[in-house]
Amino acid sequence: MIVVTTLASAWVETELPPALASVATNERANMQYAIQTRGLTKFYGSKAVVRSLDLQVPTGCVYGFLGRNGAGKSTTIKLLTGMIHPDHGTAEVLGEDVATLSVATRGRIAYIAEGHPLYGWMTINQLERFSRPFYATWNRPLFDRIIDHFELSRTQKVRRFSNGQRAQVSLALALAPDPELLILDDPTLGLDTVVRRDFLESMIQIIQREGRTILFSSHILGDVERVADRIGVIVDGVLRVDCPTDHFKSTVKLVIAEFATAAPPLVEIPGLVSGLVNGRRWELVVAGYGEQQADLLQRSKPIAIEVVELNLEDAFIAYTRGRRRIFANDPPTSPESPPILSTSSRETV
Repeated sequence: MIVVTTLASAWVETELPPALASVATNERANMQYAIQTRGLTKFYGSKAVVRSLDLQVPTGCVYGFLGRNGAGKSTTIKLLTGMIHPDHGTAEVLGEDVATLSVATRGRIAYIAEGHPLYGWMTINQLERFSRPFYATWNRPLFDRIIDHFELSRTQKVRRFSNGQRAQVSLALALAPDPELLILDDPTLGLDTVVRRDFLESMIQIIQREGRTILFSSHILGDVERVADRIGVIVDGVLRVDCPTDHFKSTVKLVIAEFATAAPPLVEIPGLVSGLVNGRRWELVVAGYGEQQADLLQRSKPIAIEVVELNLEDAFIAYTRGRRRIFANDPPTSPESPPILSTSSRETV
């Protein structure tokens, strides 16, 4: 089995790339989306893991791709990198259909897999010599600078490195070809706080130059909040959020309504994500809270209403938990999907 971290070598089992051709055309350089899918669908047995996914990642964007375990994040990334094939729909990266992606375009895409699988018997120098021939461009000074920045031994076997050090080696190998698009599947999973932050800050500093694009999934919402311009949230295989990060945080709010006596049964309001009756108050998570929702709440005659801003982690948890845990004093309700939050990716991100 061949384990790789970059797309140009990901096809090595079926196709040995020749010397990679050159430079992107002006048309590709000026395209609007680095990633675009239409109706992308993948079944495992009878279960739709990804359902009619319409994803658009603007060129030059740092896009955080979020979802709970089993939501479809890794499957989507495998579809985007051509590791698996969709049952329906299409995916384009850098202006080409993934199903017929040219060798030259593969060389413009870097992929860092979850867990950072590398050949443990190789040293850093050997990994570089192995990876370099797959690319038309190899930025040796950049590779050396990353390795030196992380103070990694070039002659030590990779199997002796820590998880964080393997992540750093993966980053150096992925960035050396100067990719236009970097796709990362939970790259900081299992790393300690210091290594994780250094990894992310180094990645952003190095790659997000004009025209460079990053799509990454992560369970560390603080990392996403720190670096992502835009987020997508996938719930049960459906993309339910696609908007700038700040827009999501400002849209999903915790609303606390206090009553003079025991709180009455909850009422339905537009954008209600989840609700809890707790003694004399309601604790509601609402998407798009505004005058309409405030007027509806006032009809229940609360003595006070407090609107609380949420950070990205709290907003994400509340949003993806949805109505599965709603109404503590009432019988359970059937699961419902949270409201869709989307803004055009044509806006400035």
